[in-house]
Amino acid sequence: MVLTNDEVAQRGGLDTTDEWIRSRTGIVRRRHVTDGLSTGDLAVSAGRAALESADARSADCVILATSTPDRRCPATAPEVAHRLGLGTVPAFDLNAVCSGFVHGLAVASAFVRAGLSRQPLVIASETYSRIVDPQDRETAVIFGDGAGAVLLCRAATGSPGAILASDLGSDGSGSDLIAIAGGGSRLPGHGFLLDRHLRYFRMRGRDVYRQAVRRMHQSSLAVLHRVGWTADGVEAFIGHQANQRILDAVADRLGIDLNHRFGNIDEVGNTAAASIPLAMAAAAAQDAVRPGAPTLLTPFGGGLTWGSVALRWPDARPHDLAPPTHSGSTTTLPSSTQESEWTARTSTS
Repeated sequence: MVLTNDEVAQRGGLDTTDEWIRSRTGIVRRRHVTDGLSTGDLAVSAGRAALESADARSADCVILATSTPDRRCPATAPEVAHRLGLGTVPAFDLNAVCSGFVHGLAVASAFVRAGLSRQPLVIASETYSRIVDPQDRETAVIFGDGAGAVLLCRAATGSPGAILASDLGSDGSGSDLIAIAGGGSRLPGHGFLLDRHLRYFRMRGRDVYRQAVRRMHQSSLAVLHRVGWTADGVEAFIGHQANQRILDAVADRLGIDLNHRFGNIDEVGNTAAASIPLAMAAAAAQDAVRPGAPTLLTPFGGGLTWGSVALRWPDARPHDLAPPTHSGSTTTLPSSTQESEWTARTSTS
């Protein structure tokens, strides 16, 4: 279901307008799942699209990056693996909030390098429409739902799309900046459901802005240093699609050319862990980046967590699929990953 800014503004208690949302976030519309659909449903759709894009029948591991699982217990990933027909492969959830996709790639790549997996499937799936307070202007106007997936496998060194380096970090001293306070072991029980401030996702926007810009900038510099790139040599920059002002601030500090910044926050909003693969697919659909181009990805999320990846843009173009589990377009995007030694296929939905 597509929701425009005007439709969001018509909801009671928000006191906002299309102009206010655009000017502060860069968002024009976002997509929300309809009743009866879950994070797991989107994950299955994205995972299936990734396997089809890679022309692969199976994966031997599933990592699901999400902070909106179907249930608090058990993890959502094993059921997703089962529904994808992958049998009894290892499957687990990874919660790094909006940094989840990049963290999941790092874990999966390490599995391949260590010989623990030959073909891991990384899925990022989120349904933030289920956890934001519809009366909270800080969050209700920002978040959308979506999912993306990538299938990794070993390949020739230097392949387009290969990841050359990664950088990950966290700072638990800021754990209260982006959080749902109730429902865990610290504040268990049913009482939290009656208190909006404990039940729903909350974010301290100004503090998050400062942290996000600083951490994404520092992490990006670290990964660029590791691969010996300069910012003016980056041909595709995709940051976590949280807020257009954050994206612009990070890119400006790095010195990324305006023509080399890509994103789709205006069309899909903040889709948390799914935002980077969705933005990659949008750029690929427009044939906006040449294969092999130096590419920088960088997210920031609750925890606090952050990370960056340097890779070569994949030699591929997405194709449309009929979305079986949610409204909106679904695309697939083959790519590759990990230190010029691994390839992968990615898909987004």
